[in-house]
Amino acid sequence: MPTASAHSIDLSPARALTNPSTAELIERALERGEGRFADNGALVVMTGDRTGRSPTDKWLEDTAGIHDNIWWGKVNQPISPEQFDIAHRIATEHMNSLDEVFVFDGFAGADIDHRLGVRVVTQLAWHALFAETLFIKPGSASDAGDGSWKQDWTVINAGCHRLTDEQQKELGLDSPILIAQSLEKKTVVILGTQYAGEMKKGIFYAMNYDMPDEGVFPMHCSANIDKDDPTNVALFFGLSGTGKTTLSADPDRSLIGDDEHGWGPKGVFNFEGGCYAKCINLTREGEPQIWDAMRFGSVLENVVMDEHSRVVDFTDDSVTQNTRVTYPVDYIPGAMIPSVGGHPKNVIFLTADAFGVVPPVSKLTPEQAMYYFVNGYTSKLAGTEAGVTEPVPNFSPCFGGPFMPRRPSAYAAMLSERIQQHGANVWLLNTGWTGGPYGTGHRFGLAYTRAMVTAILSGSLAEADYETEPFFGLAIPKSVPGVPDEVLSPENTWGDKDAYKAHATKLAKMFRENDKKFDSMTDEVRAAGPRV
Repeated sequence: MPTASAHSIDLSPARALTNPSTAELIERALERGEGRFADNGALVVMTGDRTGRSPTDKWLEDTAGIHDNIWWGKVNQPISPEQFDIAHRIATEHMNSLDEVFVFDGFAGADIDHRLGVRVVTQLAWHALFAETLFIKPGSASDAGDGSWKQDWTVINAGCHRLTDEQQKELGLDSPILIAQSLEKKTVVILGTQYAGEMKKGIFYAMNYDMPDEGVFPMHCSANIDKDDPTNVALFFGLSGTGKTTLSADPDRSLIGDDEHGWGPKGVFNFEGGCYAKCINLTREGEPQIWDAMRFGSVLENVVMDEHSRVVDFTDDSVTQNTRVTYPVDYIPGAMIPSVGGHPKNVIFLTADAFGVVPPVSKLTPEQAMYYFVNGYTSKLAGTEAGVTEPVPNFSPCFGGPFMPRRPSAYAAMLSERIQQHGANVWLLNTGWTGGPYGTGHRFGLAYTRAMVTAILSGSLAEADYETEPFFGLAIPKSVPGVPDEVLSPENTWGDKDAYKAHATKLAKMFRENDKKFDSMTDEVRAAGPRV
């Protein structure tokens, strides 16, 4: 097993349970007190005090081989090779002290020409179940290859061990939590947090660095395909909580994947073998496919469950707003297995606008597509990161800034090239607030949003009549089937027109302030931004 130093994890058969069945992992999790069954058969677990990602505790090993390729800053924080080796040593010493560890060997990437072999070593059985669910298991229906496996990346999840004061001092850090990643040693080390999403995002980060060198554009998006027309593929870009999973789980279309994909020479492919959906306020009526995917083999994180009836209260956010369910992609009826599709006809950028001034749907020019992709405006929603308790306006480059090691211009160039080559339409869809900002207005109704998506994917919205919105210069359709005309223009939904103009002006200025970060942005793309 590749390691960052002389220290290695003891994976002797007596200690390591490697690629056990789903039933075995669930049995071990129950025996060890890691979780309980809900009435729907899902395993309910808690992740401790970290119920979301810990971005300020994520560090990247800085080496000469990768230094010039990285967009260093708040997202990509550097640590030295010496610090990484210390973190690796601490994690392996902890894992070697255990009587039992769990190992998952599988893949990231449904396209057999562009995938990574991933080994995940965990202390908790349910973490191994999470890895089995979210990655692709060799020999499974999702594996389009011959079942053979070769290790490329390693994840060491020692999340149950928090760094001591002495260890923090040795590392030169001031937090008991550490997620350390080495792109050269192809290793992720997790210490101090049991939030399982750190594992999947570590490998997504790896794919975001490795895939461009293979001619693949890595994307933080969901994807689906028309059941009757395999040429009708759609992408939904967006940060957590903006609707990627909800909108791509469409009973009339086949799901390719809900979060992370590559766009390669042959088309789109899922990086994962499962889905990781938010489930706060989940109902069978609103999201029937996700509801029905909650069964034996799925994992519910941080939900509140009645001790006697074992019924989950999906409205209860007393633990976190970031309640989650993970399940294999084939738990969605009619999902594409293996998870691959052709080149997209439509690319949809999802934004949860907390100001309530971005139109619910608008058609973008190629220049606007690049501008809004690079800026990646949305709102961080409550619970998705430690410390976020209400929607916070946020610019996340490429709609996935926390997971992008390279400069935004590199990913934007790949998107631009593919849009032009394949003639895809690009749209901006606001799944956030209308009628006022957060606290005054309300979120767009899901039924209206679905109707807009249906019009996009049918091709009818591309032929609609449009008018230009004054603050952002966006083309707004005059009508969408199933949606009241008055909600299509944000100003119409506000009672206080002066307040609307003030908020729209404020957000437009925030865009202009943010786009100053991107020196490589062309004049044509910059001119496609807000009008202030």
